[in-house]
Amino acid sequence: MEHELKTPLNDEDINKLNVGDTVYLTGKIYTARDSAHKRIIESGAPMDLEGVVLFHAGPIIKESDDGNYNIVAIGPTTSMRMNPYEPDVLKMGVKAIIGKGGMDDNTQKALHENNAVFLTAVGGCAALYVSSINKVDSVNWLDLGMPEAIWELDVDSFGPLIVTIDSNNNNLYKKK
Repeated sequence: MEHELKTPLNDEDINKLNVGDTVYLTGKIYTARDSAHKRIIESGAPMDLEGVVLFHAGPIIKESDDGNYNIVAIGPTTSMRMNPYEPDVLKMGVKAIIGKGGMDDNTQKALHENNAVFLTAVGGCAALYVSSINKVDSVNWLDLGMPEAIWELDVDSFGPLIVTIDSNNNNLYKKK
């Protein structure tokens, strides 16, 4: 099935999703990689994580003369690197993770326990994904570096994203 969802997500949104479904998101999504995940665990998140979608991505961003940020390219980074942090971050209310390459059993268990999903972004679609971004709303923790900062993105029909691990503990990578 194909789903158009608006963020922030809620349990009703998540309960509709099954492994193999295609998702498009409209609203706010946030990038977060290793360093951001680590800091969220150590210091707390710079925003309320309830219903949030986190994108494992290190965007290429250009700052314009007027101080605004423009995304040049954005694609998924390998999600496995976030496994040490993801179960704790999911407990903070995150409803969806976007990335590539899957997640480990501990993260899959945390997705199930917290009624959340893992969505795979298609590699090689960086230009397509950029076309779904209306603007950068804010940036947090730029001191971590541009790819590691948390970028708040306003998106419209961001996708296609594939439900790879659903909240019912199904995993597309382990499907027989």
